[in-house]
Amino acid sequence: MGGSTGGESATRTAPRGGGTDGTGPAGGRTGQVVSGLAVALGLVLFLGGFAWGAVVYRPYTVPTTSMAPTIGAGDRVLAQRVDGAEVRRGDVVVFKDATWANAPVLKRVVAVGGDTVACCTDGKLTVNGKQVDEPYLPEGQAAEAGNFPTVTVPKGRLFLLGDERHGSLDSTAHLADAAQGTVSRDTVTGRVDAVVWPMDGMLERATGFEELGPVSEAGPLRTIGAMVVVGAALVLGGAAYGPVAKRLGARRARTGSVGVG
Repeated sequence: MGGSTGGESATRTAPRGGGTDGTGPAGGRTGQVVSGLAVALGLVLFLGGFAWGAVVYRPYTVPTTSMAPTIGAGDRVLAQRVDGAEVRRGDVVVFKDATWANAPVLKRVVAVGGDTVACCTDGKLTVNGKQVDEPYLPEGQAAEAGNFPTVTVPKGRLFLLGDERHGSLDSTAHLADAAQGTVSRDTVTGRVDAVVWPMDGMLERATGFEELGPVSEAGPLRTIGAMVVVGAALVLGGAAYGPVAKRLGARRARTGSVGVG
């Protein structure tokens, strides 16, 4: 009788510890379904984030220090693919104009069509008669190495400067051109959203231009990054469920067997 009872107890205890009845952690159908869904959803988010990023953004390596300290030589940036019509004052844009260079150029938009821009007043740039605060300039540096006359930007064109005003070949180097250093909006291929190498992160919004009109909002890079991170976590978590559940089940089974004896 005593032996029979002990064997019966051991037989009933084993499924609870080992999970062979489908309710324990190692063999729970609900857990397996949830882990499978987590992996599937994670893959969708992970791959979808990369796909979205590839469609929306394009990487560039900056070869010069003309945008320092915002962007240094050798830095790798992500530029959101935008139409030139979407560009606003303060944006750091990538454009290609044959009169400037035979390669993409990266500069900051300081004035758009219809604006008048001049420098310097109290060491600051003026746009439409308003002094513009530019905290992204190197500390203690004036808005321009030397004064330049007032320029009225033609409709559909942009006036651009580098953040390193003392060494940047920007619109001020082309003032003698027919377009007075301005470039067409149509030449813009992207708006820089972030420096990804080194990992300096998102560019600060150019709030100093807000008195002149709305400035651009950041692109969807943060959302894309969150999708990739969450997706990776779900995939890893879902994939780890099985091994972890088996280990826990085995441990419970051993505990149950010792208790019966």
